[in-house]
Amino acid sequence: MTVIDVQLVTKHYQVKIQTATSSQFGTEVAAVWQPCRIALVTDTTVGPLYLAQVQTQLTAFGFQVLPITVPAGEKSKSLAQTALLYEQLLTAGFNRGDGVIALGGGVVGDLAGFVASTYMRGIRFIQIPTSLLAQVDSSVGGKTAIDLPAGKNLVGTFYQPDLVLIDPEMLATLAPRHLVEGYAEIVKMAALTGGDFWQLVNQIQDATGILVNAEALITKSIAFKAQIVMADEHEGGQRRILNLGHTIGHAVEALANGQLMHGEAVSIGLVAITRIFEQKGLSPQGLTDQLINLLQSVGLPVTTPYLTDSRLLERISHDKKNQGQGLHLIYLAQVGQPREMIVPQTDVQAYLGLD
Repeated sequence: MTVIDVQLVTKHYQVKIQTATSSQFGTEVAAVWQPCRIALVTDTTVGPLYLAQVQTQLTAFGFQVLPITVPAGEKSKSLAQTALLYEQLLTAGFNRGDGVIALGGGVVGDLAGFVASTYMRGIRFIQIPTSLLAQVDSSVGGKTAIDLPAGKNLVGTFYQPDLVLIDPEMLATLAPRHLVEGYAEIVKMAALTGGDFWQLVNQIQDATGILVNAEALITKSIAFKAQIVMADEHEGGQRRILNLGHTIGHAVEALANGQLMHGEAVSIGLVAITRIFEQKGLSPQGLTDQLINLLQSVGLPVTTPYLTDSRLLERISHDKKNQGQGLHLIYLAQVGQPREMIVPQTDVQAYLGLD
């Protein structure tokens, strides 16, 4: 088992990664929590696969489990769904000594984490991510969020879990599109890191390669992200490099209104921002094409008509990375050498070529 320690100023927790360990989840939870009430939050896709198994394990260790299943999909990250979860916890008598476990992908993790961080000003929280995107990205770092009609993740908190449990074997049950979606974030982190990680993603030629190398890809991704989070827990500086590809990605994702998955939008955004900076001579020649090859080889999209949509600039203006009078853009001076450019709001349209 690979154990990655996340040591923050106010909290220490572990991310545990090992294939074929889902049968040990109850043991791992019991090692960090005394018996209490647990809200086991999942969705209509993951629940039929894993809910009963995990609930049985937890019950065997003396936990009182309240299973909660929400509709699968981004629409569950809403104020209305959040209120429903609060009501369920209140009705079941949950107090600050109890906990929430997220069993699912990024949507479940974001929603359950937000509820845990705000219910009674915060109760305990554990992540069991089941999608590749959640395993490599959203389950680590402490960000929780729900959406508003104006955009994704506009209401949220920083709230660290007590434990993250990852079994790469769970990826075998994902539909192909859901598997490769998470690979966009892996390519992003490999590009930010360089070295052996970049070499590894360049060896993967198809979706099967993702599954074969899943444990190594997940471990390298989390080790890199954990290092960044430990240096900058609340995204005040260095952590912003993780937003590579996300400014344009979030904008096209919002315009697509559910037609693009998050990782697909990140793939498109990663290529788009690299092309812009390559054309300006700030990123190396050929890097855009290299990224296109890596992403397309596993079936990820690299462009969309929404890149020329007249509403794109407006969506970019809603980006959370807007600060003061400027938009913070992350680009690659070289693979493994991220840089930040602050573009004045008045220049964003011209700088991004949205005239």
